[in-house]
Amino acid sequence: MNLASQAGDEQSELLFVNFNQDCTSLAVGKKTGYNLFSLTSVEKLDQIYDNVCEDISIVERLFSSSLVAIVSLSSPRKLKVCHFKKGTEICNYSYSNSILAVKLNRQRLIVCLEESLYIHNIRDMKVLHTIRDTPPNPHGLCALSISNENCFLAYPGSNQIGEVQIFDTLNLRAVTMIPAHDNPLAAITFNAQGTKIATASEKGTVIRVFSIPDGQKLFEFRRGMKRCVHIYSLAFSCDSVYLCASSNTETVHIFKLETQKDVKPQDDQSWMSYVNPTVSKFVGYLPSPVTDMFNQGRSFAICKLPNQGLKNVCAIASIQKVPRLLVASQDGYLYIYNLDPNEGGECMLLRQHSLDGRLCEGGNVSEPPSGSDRPLTQTSNPISYAGSLKRVENSGDSTPPRNNTDSLPFQEFGQGATAQDAEANVGLNALRLDDDNEFPPMTHNVD
Repeated sequence: MNLASQAGDEQSELLFVNFNQDCTSLAVGKKTGYNLFSLTSVEKLDQIYDNVCEDISIVERLFSSSLVAIVSLSSPRKLKVCHFKKGTEICNYSYSNSILAVKLNRQRLIVCLEESLYIHNIRDMKVLHTIRDTPPNPHGLCALSISNENCFLAYPGSNQIGEVQIFDTLNLRAVTMIPAHDNPLAAITFNAQGTKIATASEKGTVIRVFSIPDGQKLFEFRRGMKRCVHIYSLAFSCDSVYLCASSNTETVHIFKLETQKDVKPQDDQSWMSYVNPTVSKFVGYLPSPVTDMFNQGRSFAICKLPNQGLKNVCAIASIQKVPRLLVASQDGYLYIYNLDPNEGGECMLLRQHSLDGRLCEGGNVSEPPSGSDRPLTQTSNPISYAGSLKRVENSGDSTPPRNNTDSLPFQEFGQGATAQDAEANVGLNALRLDDDNEFPPMTHNVD
């Protein structure tokens, strides 16, 4: 969630905050650098990396690996891909316009500009495909499935109505267009398996879930009976049983994805259960939009934030094998709530942790132990991308990378780009390329 466009708490230096793909860590971009935190405990927020540098407006981590993609406010057209444990810049790219969002999975890296999307192969950073002339997307709204098999990209198909375009990033082809809402989209997200997508419009009253890739509507939830709001984020739980939605109000809603046959009469979560039995007999005679409203699902659980109107991002994570609702807010705090998987209801605040170094009642940011995950000194003569490939050739590697001479087509990034902009400064000798936990973007090993 990019926080740079909205002035919030003057004491907070946060410009960006987001969870990684499996909600095991949190990345925070600030006016003075960026931080990575581990989400393995409710009581304590462990800081695993602290980088003091320029103003970071986007920082995305690839799962629990050392690979991060960063963009700064001072250079909004430049993407840097780094190995934070080694303090090594793997590559950097310059684009024709400001980068609004970056999404990663183990197959692809997506760069979203206002009217185009670049699809990179994350193993060698080659640009595989460019989706050009997309409808104006000033907020960089897009979503990338984290599934290796269902590796789909979603982005707005219109800036007038809520159309969702689904693109297969493995086979590089358009899949379908989902007419999700009458109003423009405000939020979209995939489930972990890449089989469902949740959507919300700028009106913010109805949240829908569709199957992928056929685009059939599976669920429809009403956030409330009143108030149009701005939905800031949507997130599925890892098992796709729950869906949470945060907005500019103080309430975060959690919906349970279960079919009508799975719901016991006493557990009916639709708005129909709120209607007087006498009135419900006549619902069938009402106009279809009114009938649809009564059949929409309502919240299984909610939580109340201590403030409203500030940007935030929510997630449902399993911490110590217990489901928790997490909300990282522009006020500079991470809020952790309980989530009763059986009863639902109102979630209780368990802890709040500072994300920018301020003290808070819920606990302080824990400093990393000495020597752990600290950046190493950048070499004064970094190995160029071309030089690293030459080293591979000289080493006698029997499986050289394919088409590496075209892997950095800087000329595609606009007339202002230069060869120097697209040069990848790779310290490959410092990376363990055969270690999947490191997961650097190369297809071959280097001794």
